[in-house]
Amino acid sequence: MPGKLMHFPRVRNPHSRPYTRTGHTKMPPRQRPEPAYISGVNLCSHVRTMYSEKTADILVSVKPFYLEEQSEPDENRYVWAYTVTISNEGGDRVQLLNRHWRITDAAGQQQEVRGPGVVGEQPVLEPGQSFEYTSGCPLTTPSGFMVGAYEMTRDDGSRFQVRIPMFSLDSPFVRNMLH
Repeated sequence: MPGKLMHFPRVRNPHSRPYTRTGHTKMPPRQRPEPAYISGVNLCSHVRTMYSEKTADILVSVKPFYLEEQSEPDENRYVWAYTVTISNEGGDRVQLLNRHWRITDAAGQQQEVRGPGVVGEQPVLEPGQSFEYTSGCPLTTPSGFMVGAYEMTRDDGSRFQVRIPMFSLDSPFVRNMLH
């Protein structure tokens, strides 16, 4: 699913808009957002914390969701979706070039994922712009965590790493824990 390029003011309340399949939606204050769906699956059924980290004026926020409808605990298949928002809070135009993920399950098994861009795109972010996308992760254990980095470049050609905050993948079948 391709992400959407969006412009947000520098100061915003993350709870004032829902994370939806189609991107940013403006809502009146204090109105509860409609549930977000991917392929008809309610993402809000097991919503957890939002994790954020800022590196070199780039804010990366991640919100994981357990996908009960796609998981089969009896067959050791647990599936999560996660929505990532990358916000350029600096004064330079930047482009995301590559991603690197480290995914660890509850048994300590680790896998690495590297590749160009995210969801088939290498977004360019002007100052004040954000890019949001949703992806997924299956595990064979009921919990785990993910952490990673994006390689980005500025218009002057300089490259830099932006940290993706470590976030927890917890299913309702285990007690919530800090990884």
